[in-house]
Amino acid sequence: MTIQQITLEAMQLPLHERVCLAQALWQSIEVGLMDSKEQSVVREAMDRDQELTSGVVQGRSHEEVMANARRSIGCA
Repeated sequence: MTIQQITLEAMQLPLHERVCLAQALWQSIEVGLMDSKEQSVVREAMDRDQELTSGVVQGRSHEEVMANARRSIGCA
């Protein structure tokens, strides 16, 4: 199958499926361009994002993080 044939077939998919396909293709390109250290960092970021999205962990506001940092170094 040629790229043109694949493109024609893909363009006939519903929007949601085209978006999923585009994301899968983009992620495969990103991973192919990164070295192994970058891949592990991206993988960790994606895992953390999933934890936040699913509610397994709760995020903190910028203000909370900064207040905690100031307390930690004795500036509060």
